[in-house]
Amino acid sequence: MEQVSSRVVYQNPWMTVREDEIRRPDGTPGIYGVVEKPDFALVLPRWRDGFWMVEQFRYPVGRRAWEFPQGGWGAGASGDQTDLARQELAEETGLRASSMIHLGHLYEAYGYCTQGFDVYLAGGLTEGEPDREATEQDMIHRAVTDDEITTMIRSGAIVDAPSLAALTLYRLGA
Repeated sequence: MEQVSSRVVYQNPWMTVREDEIRRPDGTPGIYGVVEKPDFALVLPRWRDGFWMVEQFRYPVGRRAWEFPQGGWGAGASGDQTDLARQELAEETGLRASSMIHLGHLYEAYGYCTQGFDVYLAGGLTEGEPDREATEQDMIHRAVTDDEITTMIRSGAIVDAPSLAALTLYRLGA
């Protein structure tokens, strides 16, 4: 597949949306709408019987749901993904980890978005106070057992695709 042209159709500090004209291998034309977003980090904070999770309202889908701590560098910032994982864990849960193991790199929705994410397993957790951003003021966090997580997935309380993919990596022994 070959890109013929590209134009930005929308941009803000967090994302760019572009429309690309393409040529398929057989020569037929087409278009792709592409969302460009920077990568983020997702953390699986493991305790003896399960994981710590966060719950918050997600505006685009109009509901609250449980997920693993995750986030990206603010607009214009960048750095090491392990540092980002530690920052997001502390910010959202107040937890500090003595170990941070990289489990893999995945893509959130590669059919239309460039954004990927690095998955980390956090261990040796020490509790502290969260330092949440304004957009996270309704967030709550708690320790959840492995059995509770399975029930929450089945009931639809956990619907975040990156969280489910990260949990799959962990369960596969990545």
